[in-house]
Amino acid sequence: MTDPDLPSVSPADVAPDATVLDVREPDEWAGGHIAGAVHIPLGELPDRLAEVPAGPLVVTCRAGGRSARATQFLRGHGVDATNLDGGMQAWDAAGRAYVRDDGGVPEVR
Repeated sequence: MTDPDLPSVSPADVAPDATVLDVREPDEWAGGHIAGAVHIPLGELPDRLAEVPAGPLVVTCRAGGRSARATQFLRGHGVDATNLDGGMQAWDAAGRAYVRDDGGVPEVR
């Protein structure tokens, strides 16, 4: 269960110009991701903290659990981060656009 005090945003409320951090694994990212998102898998986040864009950030994963942990971690390091409620599954269900680097039809993995 995620922390009710953790800032979160629904897919419908993510601004088109939002900076998105995707913390899924490489195979999940390859299936489809939000255009322009930065990809740093959750397990690599502590070692790659210097690569995290300045906030505010919207953090996503597949269903919202890993991104909630990443959001807590980032906020603990002074980054203005918000969890994407429901992750990429909710993004897809809301009909929001996402892409694949190989030009194929994106899917949530």
